[in-house]
Amino acid sequence: MEDRQAPAERLIRPLDERDLGRPLSERARQSRRSVEDYLRAGGRPRWMERLMEIERGMARERRRLARAHAALHEQVAPEEFPARWRAIAAAWDFDALNTLIAQHNDWYPIERDLPMDLRTRDYVRVGGRSYRRAPLDADWVLEQFPAA
Repeated sequence: MEDRQAPAERLIRPLDERDLGRPLSERARQSRRSVEDYLRAGGRPRWMERLMEIERGMARERRRLARAHAALHEQVAPEEFPARWRAIAAAWDFDALNTLIAQHNDWYPIERDLPMDLRTRDYVRVGGRSYRRAPLDADWVLEQFPAA
């Protein structure tokens, strides 16, 4: 007997009708199948990946800044160092990392499905503090590596 179903029809046939070698359990047949559930089960959520990228990026920038700080200490006289270090800090490029931070600040509460605090009209705090991260700038550089 010839199978008259198109290949696409055979592919989208319900799971419990396919020959999987064993019958599906009652629980598997009755569980909800949706795109959202599929995406949630696919690995780390995007908010978690983004936070890890931000943390790795900040660690990388700290290492680069530490090398630049030490090199400048060796190259210039002590009285010139503060002004030169402030100039380097102001010119340091954080664009890629700040883009990730902005995406985190915009999407984290939505991706985590955080509830709203009706009193403050903002999302609830996570672990007692705001989920928002400040963008990196010259002040952050000087906080990590003072010019004094």
